[in-house]
Amino acid sequence: MSSPASRRNSCRGAAAGSRAESHPGRRRASSCPYFSPGAQSEDFPVSLSQPMFAITLRFLLAVDLWLSKRLGVCACEESPWGSIRPLVRLVEFSGHVIPWLVGTVYSLLRGESVAEQELMLNLTLALILDLLVVRAVKMLVRRRTPAQNRSDIFSAFFVERYSFPSGHASRAAMYARFFLAQLADTASMRVLVVGWAVLVSLSRLLLARHYVTDVGFGLAMGYCHYSVMERLWVTWDCLQDQLFIQLRESLDRVYDGLWMVDWKH
Repeated sequence: MSSPASRRNSCRGAAAGSRAESHPGRRRASSCPYFSPGAQSEDFPVSLSQPMFAITLRFLLAVDLWLSKRLGVCACEESPWGSIRPLVRLVEFSGHVIPWLVGTVYSLLRGESVAEQELMLNLTLALILDLLVVRAVKMLVRRRTPAQNRSDIFSAFFVERYSFPSGHASRAAMYARFFLAQLADTASMRVLVVGWAVLVSLSRLLLARHYVTDVGFGLAMGYCHYSVMERLWVTWDCLQDQLFIQLRESLDRVYDGLWMVDWKH
């Protein structure tokens, strides 16, 4: 015959099992590493003996971490907004470097007018500048990306190790300024361009690819990149002149080399 204590323990175990079965969503939610307990367990110890700048910086980093975790509602399929994750990833891909690089180079080669080729040439140069600067800053800062689910093929191929700054946000800001200044001539087109840039930047936060500060600095860098491109705008005539000068110098060097070989013989 079982004792009263053993009967109480068996009843508690059965009740706990029934509660776990009646709430399967809790068990699935814990499978998402971004929302699991301790996923963002970064400590920011603060001591009163530290300088005020260090205390302020640690406080801002803690706020950045907390806000980024709150916004990452599409980090994985089990996230609160996991049902719209495919749509958010589509918006994210629209700001990827590969389609934009292929599209600009194709438009440059297939341009029907000199003005169109000049626009695509400067957009290509601006894209290369953005890639180089963002890559250099990422390798210098080396801030790790937030914890996230990398089990899908898209994330395994396109998610980078370092997150600061956001390349998507930088490109979105640069492209938005470019189209607003050069191509968008109607109010509806301007709203569409600005809305696209905002959605691309927001997608990086919803998918937990970046922290808030990564996206903010990325937008600022993209804004500055267009300013640099605008100051260093390359005209088609100037490019042709430079290419002609380089070709002429190369031919002169080849001619001088052949003349020296004939003179020695």
